[in-house]
Amino acid sequence: MSTQHGPHGHGPAPGPHGQGAETRRDRGVLRTKTIEQSIRDTEEPEHALKKSLSALDLTVFGVGVVIGTGIFVLTGKIAKEQAGPAVAVSFVVAGVVCALAALCYAEFASTVPVAGSAYTFAYASLGELPAWIIGWDLILELALGCAVVSVGWSGYVRSLLDSAGLHLPPVLSGSHGGRFGFDLLACVLVLVITAVLVLGMKLSSRVTSVVVGVKVTVVLLVVVAGAFFVTGANYQPFIPPSRPTAGGGGLAAPLAQLMFGFTPSNFGVMGIFTAAAVVFFAFIGFDIVATAAEETRNPQRDVPRGILGSLALCTLLYVAVSVVVTGMEKYDTLSVDAPLADAFKHVGYPFFAGLISFGAAVGLTSVCMILLLGQSRVFFAMSRDGLLPQLFSRVHPKFGTPHRSTILLGAVVAVVSGFTSIDVLAELVNIGTLFAFVVVAVGVVLLRRARPDLPRAFRTPFVPFVPVLSVLASLWLMLNLPAETWIRFAIWMAAGVVLYVLYGRHRSRLAVRLRARRDAAAGRP
Repeated sequence: MSTQHGPHGHGPAPGPHGQGAETRRDRGVLRTKTIEQSIRDTEEPEHALKKSLSALDLTVFGVGVVIGTGIFVLTGKIAKEQAGPAVAVSFVVAGVVCALAALCYAEFASTVPVAGSAYTFAYASLGELPAWIIGWDLILELALGCAVVSVGWSGYVRSLLDSAGLHLPPVLSGSHGGRFGFDLLACVLVLVITAVLVLGMKLSSRVTSVVVGVKVTVVLLVVVAGAFFVTGANYQPFIPPSRPTAGGGGLAAPLAQLMFGFTPSNFGVMGIFTAAAVVFFAFIGFDIVATAAEETRNPQRDVPRGILGSLALCTLLYVAVSVVVTGMEKYDTLSVDAPLADAFKHVGYPFFAGLISFGAAVGLTSVCMILLLGQSRVFFAMSRDGLLPQLFSRVHPKFGTPHRSTILLGAVVAVVSGFTSIDVLAELVNIGTLFAFVVVAVGVVLLRRARPDLPRAFRTPFVPFVPVLSVLASLWLMLNLPAETWIRFAIWMAAGVVLYVLYGRHRSRLAVRLRARRDAAAGRP
């Protein structure tokens, strides 16, 4: 990092983009934090995270969080309801949208190897208030994602226990069908994962590696075994004829429908894109690789490899599974709840149904772990910057992990998961992720113009063309989400702005530094 620091490592490098750039960036809520300052903050002993991860670890994290319920459930559901066998193309479309964002993430993560992902990137390019907003957004996205996934894991485990003749009391099995209950298994899972994360990133990566190895093996076995039962006639027609759908009414309708007055359609060419907006949920999480940049031994080289490698591998697996499941059984007869497992029952091999349930239960463990990891790192970064109480930015003296923020968030998510039903607030996770994609893409362009001198180990190709495409693609998918999701998202964002005005705006470390600099210039003590 010596090329980015001045003499003795103190202060930004001299020149037109060094100290002068920092003072010029004092623009109230749009003040930006220089890359040099961000990197210096990571070198403070009490705030320094231990560097222990490699490119393979990051790729495993990416695959671990992306390969979840989507590959076991979403493939058949969308094939039956929206795209037919062309669901494979929908996964490719969603993968391309993610790839555009991934190229932008890779440049930022290699340039700013600091915990916080999109939050840190926004602080360096857009300003403090936009950074706070995206950080606030990521906290919601990752907390809800972890809670919902833990509930899904609990459902799979209860199913396996029931098969073994073991039954949990209804009151400890979560809320179902209007009946109140506490989901004990989901809560315990989150608490155990929290303990593993506190004990260190290397332990977390080892646990994740084992879990990912198991579930990828299960997926490959299912693909290989299912390929022997594929019938070519089931792919006809590959793109079923378009069928107009009335969609939801009022606020339940997609925002694009309310804005432009058109009615979405299932199947046909447009059905492929409608389905892509839904299957996008299956890709959520690859960006979490960027949150671990500060804990990577060689972030400039390994973070881009981890982001792009995990995304490519996951897209390939999703396409393979969707091709197999629609070839095993006609798309319009697939079940919605467990299409892949039921497809094997359809061809007379129920053993694989149990194997799939086992793979899903094991796989969701790593999804929860990495979502909670990402959330704790964003919270840690915001705390280190003073936008949240700084006591949460102290790292454990032995394990080198942000133990306080991890324990706090783990406890909150554990309680939420105990009372959250599986179908609640999933759209908020989608809109939050897409919003982060937009911010990162815009930030790449702005930072290229503001700091062309920065060393970039990875450069997004065809700037600004690729970032603009990423923004447009993300906005299009956001417009396909229900209007009520936009309203909930706006309420959460408004609450975040109020909290920033009352606390973060005056207490941020950047604000304190700038006030001290102005006082020194004015001769005030």
